[in-house]
Amino acid sequence: MAVSSISTRVLDQSTANLAAQHDSRLYNDDLAPTVTAQRTWGTYNYIALWFSMSMEVTTYMLASSLIAGGMNWKQAILTILLGNLIVLVPMLLNAHAGAKYGIPFPVFVRASFGTRGANLPAMLRAIVACGWFGIQSWLGGQAIAAMIGVLWPQTVHLPFVLWASFLGFWLLNMYVVWRGVESIRFLQSFSAPFMLVMSLTLLFWMLHKAGGFGPMLSAPSRFQTTGSFLRFFFRR
Repeated sequence: MAVSSISTRVLDQSTANLAAQHDSRLYNDDLAPTVTAQRTWGTYNYIALWFSMSMEVTTYMLASSLIAGGMNWKQAILTILLGNLIVLVPMLLNAHAGAKYGIPFPVFVRASFGTRGANLPAMLRAIVACGWFGIQSWLGGQAIAAMIGVLWPQTVHLPFVLWASFLGFWLLNMYVVWRGVESIRFLQSFSAPFMLVMSLTLLFWMLHKAGGFGPMLSAPSRFQTTGSFLRFFFRR
């Protein structure tokens, strides 16, 4: 414990020294290690983050597409659970250095790619993030447009309503991102339990309207052999 405390103080002091004299190409406010006082994320925040990343519209769409493709509900849920667990392992390994030393990903990959080569994986990661952010924003915009269509049915077939909903949702997300990581932490602290409550509320409402689950839970898998299931599994 004492050694860890000394190491933390040394790291904080080193960060302060770098701020006074540094190469701007290698060190700036965004690349600087976070000192102990800046590490405000606790266990609940990480749970809320993972919950928000897993329990979302795209997950629901994936589950429904798996069932529509021939899986029963158990196979669909286990497939999604397996996918999340597979992704979890490299994410934890990749994030360990940042969680322990407070360094961001572009700095962490300098150990293997060098100071200039690290720009490549950082940019590739940014491109993937931009694409995923665009998909999420489009789905969010569609949801808002659908709600507007329920409130004002005359807007259902107006394309500009969908585009305005998409841009509005995108701008709302950009505002949160622009405010910084603390705004994301604050938002997710409330959004995660809100999503859980609203999802359960929506589930019970649909069960009431439909009179139960119906044949969904009793529908068998359409895959007669393990081979046919695996071919669909890896194709999806």
